[in-house]
Amino acid sequence: MSSDVQQTRELLARLRRVEIRARGLSHQIFAGEYHSAFKGKGMAFSEVRAYRYGDDVRNIDWNVTARLRDPYVKVFEEERELTVMLLVDVSGSRRFGTDLLTKQNVMTELAAILAFSAIQNNDKIGVILFSDRVERFIPPKKGRKHILRIIWELMSFQPESSRTDIGQALRFLTNAIKKRCTAFLLSDFVDFSSEGEPRFVDPLRIASNKHDLVGVRVYDPREETLPDVGLIRLGDAETGDVRWIDSSSQRVREAYAELAEQRQVALQKLFSRARVDWVSVATTEDYVYPLIKLFKQRG
Repeated sequence: MSSDVQQTRELLARLRRVEIRARGLSHQIFAGEYHSAFKGKGMAFSEVRAYRYGDDVRNIDWNVTARLRDPYVKVFEEERELTVMLLVDVSGSRRFGTDLLTKQNVMTELAAILAFSAIQNNDKIGVILFSDRVERFIPPKKGRKHILRIIWELMSFQPESSRTDIGQALRFLTNAIKKRCTAFLLSDFVDFSSEGEPRFVDPLRIASNKHDLVGVRVYDPREETLPDVGLIRLGDAETGDVRWIDSSSQRVREAYAELAEQRQVALQKLFSRARVDWVSVATTEDYVYPLIKLFKQRG
């Protein structure tokens, strides 16, 4: 048996395992939470009616009011069908993991759960796979076949670039999806300037003004703390840079942890200013609880 055939069989087997787990979780745990967290966030124009005492003056339709010479307001109703977009980071750093799962594994399972939760609520689901460019765009659709294609792409896709540019993905979302949608941005968010600031401040702000944007940060604990194991070789999966570090040095370990903390604080401030809900998920933890917490906060 050729290695390609064996690899395809292994991917198909894993696809089935991911589908079974994701469908079970989305049906048993997340269905109600998803509906309360995201349904009703999008409101569509329904009709114009005469103003009533207590109506919000911000909803007055001034054109109709001027024409009929009586106050009229716009009436909105909950959109029963949403468009859900998954923006998934496929840069080189996704392959990192020091326990059983890599960041790619976790992002794939999270995306699968969100996708199955969406179709259970009669929503369309689309995907943007990005590195420092948009590597692939899968337009929003419904159906199990569509979701299985998405999961297959997440497991098997090989990007052209190993680098990261979150801003490119957010700009593409803003331009490509005209109608307001719910968008999940799944990444490790390792995209900082030399000054330690996130490089996607403006694109995030613009996208969050147009869409209901949610950040899902997937990280490995070893990206925040170094073990004391002596001289170790660290390689950057995105740039190819390699350096040796003496992890037995307390000063080195403290500097490493401090940089990670500074980046997390910068992200937290950015999401807060942009009014973007977000959650962090470690590769070593059960992601069910962070997701439920996020949904409950929004519900």
